[in-house]
Amino acid sequence: MANEDQPEQIPQSEIVTRSSLYQEFLAEREEILKHKWLESEKAGFDIGFERALLDWIRKHRDKWRTSRKN
Repeated sequence: MANEDQPEQIPQSEIVTRSSLYQEFLAEREEILKHKWLESEKAGFDIGFERALLDWIRKHRDKWRTSRKN
């Protein structure tokens, strides 16, 4: 039986997945994976996540973050 005077306990894992920081991480990761797919198609082989990550950061991250703030 729950005590009505105490707030409901939320599991730590749920707190993390609800956080705006985690949601932003997931959105950024999705963009990197899209970039990886596109660049891999152009190259004709899988360029790998690290290469895609570094390329996306250099070419797209600032504009992407700015667009998300608006």
